[in-house]
Amino acid sequence: MSQSIAAFGGPFSLILGIVGGLAVLVLLIIILSFFNVWLRAWLSGAHVALVTLVAMRLRGVPYSVLVEARITAVKAGIDLSISEIENHYMAGGDVIQTVQGLINAQKAGMSMNWTQAVKIDLATKGSGKSVLEAVRTSINPKVIDVPNPASGRSTIDGVAKDGIQVKVRARVTVRSNLEKYVGSAQEETIIARVGEGIVTTIGSAESYKWVLENPDSISRTVLNRGLDTGTAFEILSIDIADVDVGDNVGAKLQEAQAIANKNMAQAQAEIRRAAAVAQEQEMKAKVEEMRAKVVEAEAEVPMAIAAAFRSGNLGIMDYYRLKNIQSDTDMRSSIAKPAAQNPSKGQGA
Repeated sequence: MSQSIAAFGGPFSLILGIVGGLAVLVLLIIILSFFNVWLRAWLSGAHVALVTLVAMRLRGVPYSVLVEARITAVKAGIDLSISEIENHYMAGGDVIQTVQGLINAQKAGMSMNWTQAVKIDLATKGSGKSVLEAVRTSINPKVIDVPNPASGRSTIDGVAKDGIQVKVRARVTVRSNLEKYVGSAQEETIIARVGEGIVTTIGSAESYKWVLENPDSISRTVLNRGLDTGTAFEILSIDIADVDVGDNVGAKLQEAQAIANKNMAQAQAEIRRAAAVAQEQEMKAKVEEMRAKVVEAEAEVPMAIAAAFRSGNLGIMDYYRLKNIQSDTDMRSSIAKPAAQNPSKGQGA
C-alpha cells in the first residue's frame, strides 16, 4: 500500500513542480515587463507602485506614457499623482501636452494649476489648438492678420463720407487669457470685430485724405472699443500695416442712380405716350361712330321726302327749290376749299 502511494506521489509532485515553475515564470515575466518603468519612476523620485502599474495594464492604459508624464512633472517641481494623470487620460486628454503646458505656465510665473490645464486641454480637443499653444501664446503674444489671408481677401474695405473707398490691412497682437480661455470666442471673433471697427472708423471719416493722413487714428479708435471682451485673448495692439485708396464708390453710385432715374423717366414717358395713343384711337373710334350716325341720319332724308310727297306735305316745286339750295351750297363749299383740296379749281387756275 505504501509503495503504491509513493508511486502515485512521484508524478503528482512532478505536476505540482511544473505548475509552480510556470507560475513563477509568469510572475517573473510580469515583473520584468513592469520593472523597467517602475525602476525609472523610482529613480526619478516619482514612485509608482508596481500594483498600480499592473492595474493600469489591465485597464488598457498606456502606463509607460502616464509614468513618463508624472516623471516630467515631478522633475519640474510639480507634484502630480498618477491617478490624476490617469483620470485625464481616461477623459480623452493629452497628458504629455497638458503636463508640458502646466510646466511652461508655472515656469513663466503664471497662476495656473492642473485643473485649469485639464479644462483647457479638453476644451481645445479637436479644434486644432492645444493647452501648450495657449500657454505659449500667453507667454509670447502672437500676431493675427486682419483680414485672414485664408478667407481669400487681402484688405478690409471701407468708404469715407466723400465716397472714396479706402483699403486697409491690419495686424493685431494678442495674448491668451488663460482664465477666460475655456468657453470664450477665438481668433475668428477678433478678426471679425477688428474688421468691423475699421469699416466703422473709415465710414465716419469726412474724407479719405484724413484716413491716409492719420492711419494711427484707426488703431486708437478700434482699440478703445474693447473688442477682446468675451474672447480668449487680450488685445495688446492694433497696427495698420497698409492703407490704400480704392474706387470712387460715391461716383459709381451716383452714376447708377442717374441711369436708374433715366430708365424710370423713359418708362413713365412711354406710359404717357401709350396712353395718348390709346386716347387718340378712342377719339378716332368716336368720330367714326358719329359719322356712322350722320350717314344713318342722311339715309333717312330720302325716305322722309318720299313720305312727304305721299302725304301731300311737299310739292314738286318745293322739291326743286330744295335741290337748288343743295347745289348752291355744294358750289359755295367747293369754291371755299383750298386748291390742294379742290383739284378742279387748281386745274382751272
